[in-house]
Amino acid sequence: MQRHRLAQPVPTATPQAAWMTGYAIGTTLVAVVVALIAAILAYARSIGDEAPKIKAALKQAERNTAPLAALQTTIEDASAITSGLQRGRARLGG
Repeated sequence: MQRHRLAQPVPTATPQAAWMTGYAIGTTLVAVVVALIAAILAYARSIGDEAPKIKAALKQAERNTAPLAALQTTIEDASAITSGLQRGRARLGG
């Protein structure tokens, strides 16, 4: 009959090492989250800084395109004139 060696216990980390590993992982995660939030806030600030410029440009565009609202009136007037010219030409036999 053969004798079997008894299994040797595997050395495990001390509880203090486990706590230190947990703290290191937690600290790393918190640092990553803080960095991401800082980047998001910086981006939001840059958008906020550009908002007044965008608003002013949109108001200027609104002022510049306001006459286009009267374009339909111009089209109707031009249509009335051209139809009148066509009637006059027809009466003159042309």
